[in-house]
Amino acid sequence: MSEAISERIVLAARPQGAPRVTDVRLERLPLSAIGDGEILLQTRYLSLDPYMRGRMDDRKSYSPPTPVGGVMEGEIIARVVQSRHPGFAVGENVAGRLGWLTHTISDGTGLTKLDGRFEPITTALGVLGMPGLTAYAGLLEIGKPQPGETVVVAAATGPVGSLVGQIARIKGARAVGIAGGPDKCAYALDTLGFDAVIDHRSPTFADDLAAACPNGIDVYFELVGGAVWQAVLPLLNEFARVPLCGLIAEYNAPSAAAADRLPATMRAVLSRSLTLRGFIVREFWGQRPTFLDEVRAWIDEGRVRFREDNVHGLANAPAAFIGMLEGKNFGKLIVAVDDAER
Repeated sequence: MSEAISERIVLAARPQGAPRVTDVRLERLPLSAIGDGEILLQTRYLSLDPYMRGRMDDRKSYSPPTPVGGVMEGEIIARVVQSRHPGFAVGENVAGRLGWLTHTISDGTGLTKLDGRFEPITTALGVLGMPGLTAYAGLLEIGKPQPGETVVVAAATGPVGSLVGQIARIKGARAVGIAGGPDKCAYALDTLGFDAVIDHRSPTFADDLAAACPNGIDVYFELVGGAVWQAVLPLLNEFARVPLCGLIAEYNAPSAAAADRLPATMRAVLSRSLTLRGFIVREFWGQRPTFLDEVRAWIDEGRVRFREDNVHGLANAPAAFIGMLEGKNFGKLIVAVDDAER
């Protein structure tokens, strides 16, 4: 291959509220020949995750925003198709946060080689990837569920929530999931093994959640915010722990909306001695070896199950991403970028 063409999706405009497909655009750019110490990568799979919405806004956060005209951020699985790097061989599979693109040149920085534990290989983006480590470390290091306690998690069929509930059960806790619609609720209950699952679309959602948690909530793994948090808050027991790694219901809302609810939350934190701990998964990257060994073993033993929602073609990533923010995906959302993966 003398020259490669990279298709890439870049941020065209900062969203005003919910993102639209016109906020991004598809570009085609030639890639130069690789030099010494470089490799040419062809993307096989792209992970779509809620945190990407925050990168589209120009505001202070734990990571800098994507610049207008910059490639949309995202983790990929790629195949080495050319190499002039002693540490990488043609045909090897790697994972890295390289963005929404089909090809790129890399010097190997930030890349992780994928071995036989990642079977199927897409698990490197889901249950054995960043979402899986988020669930594992957030629940065990911050939530610290004890046998007999009640653990509640929203987005219970997503890549983080589904693993939170299953690990809670493995640790002897009672797992209550929150999901949207009868199909997702049935899957969380019948396939993932949650003890109870509540449909957040129900007009009696708050009452249903209270009925499913007669002894209150000891651990609430926060991924959503919004109305779900309002239903959870009165049920939190004294000394309850709340690992917080996502607020998908708030991402498109004006900041004032969340601020209006802050006093009630702070009163509960104070009066019930709650632990509310926000975290970014990179804080726990050192736990990755143990996480991989344990969760891989649980998968092999049939104690952990996972589901993937596959989309084909990079051009379809923007619509799929928007749909994910609206709860339309069912499982870990992954784009098969390479034609051979379709």
